[in-house]
Amino acid sequence: MNHELGALVAQLDGVLVGKRAQLQLAVCCLVAGGHLLIDDLPGVGKTTLAQALARSFGLAFTRVQFTSDLLPGDLLGVSMPEPGGGGFRFHPGPVFTQILLADEINRAPPKTQSALLEAMEEGQVSVDGRSHPLPEPFFVIATQNPHDQRGTYALPESQLDRFLMCLSLGYPDAAAERSLLLGEDRRELLRRLPPLLDRDRLEQLQRQAQQVHVAPALADYVQRLLGASRDSRGLLTGLSPRAGLALLRAARAHALLQAREYCGPEDVQAVLPAVAVHRLVAVGESTPGGPAVDAQLQELVQRTAL
Repeated sequence: MNHELGALVAQLDGVLVGKRAQLQLAVCCLVAGGHLLIDDLPGVGKTTLAQALARSFGLAFTRVQFTSDLLPGDLLGVSMPEPGGGGFRFHPGPVFTQILLADEINRAPPKTQSALLEAMEEGQVSVDGRSHPLPEPFFVIATQNPHDQRGTYALPESQLDRFLMCLSLGYPDAAAERSLLLGEDRRELLRRLPPLLDRDRLEQLQRQAQQVHVAPALADYVQRLLGASRDSRGLLTGLSPRAGLALLRAARAHALLQAREYCGPEDVQAVLPAVAVHRLVAVGESTPGGPAVDAQLQELVQRTAL
């Protein structure tokens, strides 16, 4: 494993015990330059993981608690008149940071959710007809609760597609849960968590990930996976070309995490569930993801030739 990224995963593992596979994928997501959605029940560590990632990557971050009364201007910023009639001045909102923790994003109304779209895709926001660039790098780490909980608004497919990966943490196993019960308070651990990277080193790692070699045979395999998803009778729609690009980006970052200069089928298979689950809807379901999509992805991998 890459020494720097391995140390980062190990540090995260000391905070969120027993979730090493998910931690590796979360690190891959940011190294690939993508936004991360953490979808799970309350109380399983979604916010803790987001805060630990921000601190470990050594980037400025802001947490916004998404609520039913959060307005787009509360997130993006507003133009206010200057005293003395000197025109208007833009006052940046909390989105002007390097890592935005959008906590419980699906508790905000759709209009506020959609305000993030331009920021996530273009790295800028538009207010009163003027564009304002965001700091670089810019990541959104969003958490959301299950759609069937009261007070939630399902994210539209266009916004879900802006997230490179979607992870679920699940309940800890018995040993990890006992460690949590008897161990140090997670908030104290987070406060003492040192940054292991900085902006310049992260950008170097991102460039290295982009240079990881993808052989034509591997590109053929990815195309077969995309085609199999579109032909699947268990899925309403298949994976788009954008999803294929996202899959390769994530697979390259996974190969870098494993300290390899080439990308293999095992890298594609390792990241496929996290890249695809929020982009697919199973037959008989109305929202993306869920156990039915997980089962379809497993079957898809099994019946697609390497």
